[in-house]
Amino acid sequence: MPDPDVATIDRRRFLQSVTGVLTGVLGALGPLAAVVPGRAWALELHALSNEQAATALAVVRSIAPHDGLDPAAYALVVGALDADAAASSDTRGLIVGALDGLGAQFATLPEAARVEPLRAIESGAFFQSVRLKTLLVLYNNPLAWEHFGYEGEAFSKGGYLLRGFNDLKWLPEVPLAASGPLPMT
Repeated sequence: MPDPDVATIDRRRFLQSVTGVLTGVLGALGPLAAVVPGRAWALELHALSNEQAATALAVVRSIAPHDGLDPAAYALVVGALDADAAASSDTRGLIVGALDGLGAQFATLPEAARVEPLRAIESGAFFQSVRLKTLLVLYNNPLAWEHFGYEGEAFSKGGYLLRGFNDLKWLPEVPLAASGPLPMT
């Protein structure tokens, strides 16, 4: 017989309360998790505010738009920008000033509306540094590689020759004589 002094709670109410608490905790720990839908991920910010990080995420997505690319790949770029801003006060001033100049509403604008403000600053130091950081970080991580079908470097896996590089089944077989004369060496 259950003890009448102990409060009982059914499983459904317990799970609802735990889910609410966990959602609040994860939301507080990962500010960008609420901005970007998709897989669960969190980004710890050191120099940028939540609004600045959301604006930076929108800038990065506008510089390198790829439908279907995991949002966490873009978050890695924002994390690198945040680390740069935390490491140097000059860099922080450049990044924070430009992000604040674009405004918090920039992150909520549709893609087409974000292009014009970015064109206006594309020759500046902020845009060029974000563009370079996007190229270096976004395209150098396994999340993006998976999206684009790149399997990574091949040396550690035995090279390209035995991994499909020489597998040209989609080309017709051409006789060697049709290739023409071999060059003289």
